[in-house]
Amino acid sequence: MIRLNSQDPGFAEAFEKIVGDRRESDAGVSKVVLSVLADVRARGDAALVDYTARFDGHALETEADWRIGAEECRAAFEALEPSLREALELAAQRIAAYHEAQKPENRDYTDAAGVRLGAIWRPVDAAGLYVPGGRAAYPSSLLMNAIPAKVAGVERLVVVTPTPRGAVNSLVLAAAHLAGVDEIWRVGGAQAVGALAYGTERIKPVDVIVGPGNAYVAEAKRQLYGVVGIDMVAGPSEILVVADGRNNPAWIAADLLSQAEHDPVAQSILITDDADFADAVIAAVEVELQALATQTTARQSWNDYGVVIVVDDLLGEAPALSNRLAAEHIEIAIDDPDALFAHIRHAGSAFLGRHTPEAIGDYVAGPNHVLPTGRRARFASGLSVLDFMKRTSFLQLDEAALAAIGPAAVALADAEGLPAHGRSVAIRLGQ
Repeated sequence: MIRLNSQDPGFAEAFEKIVGDRRESDAGVSKVVLSVLADVRARGDAALVDYTARFDGHALETEADWRIGAEECRAAFEALEPSLREALELAAQRIAAYHEAQKPENRDYTDAAGVRLGAIWRPVDAAGLYVPGGRAAYPSSLLMNAIPAKVAGVERLVVVTPTPRGAVNSLVLAAAHLAGVDEIWRVGGAQAVGALAYGTERIKPVDVIVGPGNAYVAEAKRQLYGVVGIDMVAGPSEILVVADGRNNPAWIAADLLSQAEHDPVAQSILITDDADFADAVIAAVEVELQALATQTTARQSWNDYGVVIVVDDLLGEAPALSNRLAAEHIEIAIDDPDALFAHIRHAGSAFLGRHTPEAIGDYVAGPNHVLPTGRRARFASGLSVLDFMKRTSFLQLDEAALAAIGPAAVALADAEGLPAHGRSVAIRLGQ
């Protein structure tokens, strides 16, 4: 890991290197995905059969090989231990309540010129949800993607998820039952994203594709934007913790590792104003790593991309550094987190106070855990109900309203050299 002090010579250059570091796919990934998507578009189901056998070791032959049915999902939910079922239900309830409050309101009003104006929101017809499979099969991701779509009113929810060697994750199936998913297809990777966008003989196309995945999945979504809508291009996970010396070092170490265990190229960063505390956290990370089943992944992430920054003035320096990083997650573990949070302009999601670990947001808090990474929080937001809706504006004029504003439209149309535009207004004005 890298340790920096904001007062050291060369700090600005070293920090900018961290900001500019790209931990995402390279040109090689882009080329492979381009080829896969073209193949899926050309050969449909046949391409999915080939890729699924090659990458997942799963043969798509019978209908059961292709698709997971509603009864299997119901059975998985009912077979859960009561405590786990209750936890899943709590998560679903809180996620639904939070996203219900995001639903936008339609507008319909008449202005001073007598023009009726407004906008109406409608859900997309179908949404595709990518759910990672194998080791990274998370029921929480399914809930976070499916529930906002349901709240938005999407009629058809389609999940694609790889089932390596035919294995399915029962928790994911249980979550699918709870969220009301309509279809689950046992395909993954860039080829599954292509199937959702273009459609195949079996899988009908969707309007929006959301959900996290590996570099190939993210690149496929990027390339297909415009054919379909997407939530975002998600890269490796990241967490920024801003903490003073009054925190328990073990708590902060655990928070840093909560993202490091996701991926060898995930990034965990600590900003603190206490050098001794920084030492204590670094030592605590080593202790915590020893007990982690995910130690290999988390250690590689921490060793290769972990950063500890010591500053003189937390309130004075941390906001500017945080805004440059524009992290996916930011924890502000100080007595008055709002004082610092007021100056944070760029972050995917913020966790305020000493008792608000980022991990609580991954499961049961309510806000979505699908968030912009790779500094995209500068211009993007986390997944929401709005990702599954679109707005249609409308207006209505009577004769008086057209007489009030129409001449200005004619003048502008003539100035732009578009006489037919002007004529369509002027003819109604009797000109």
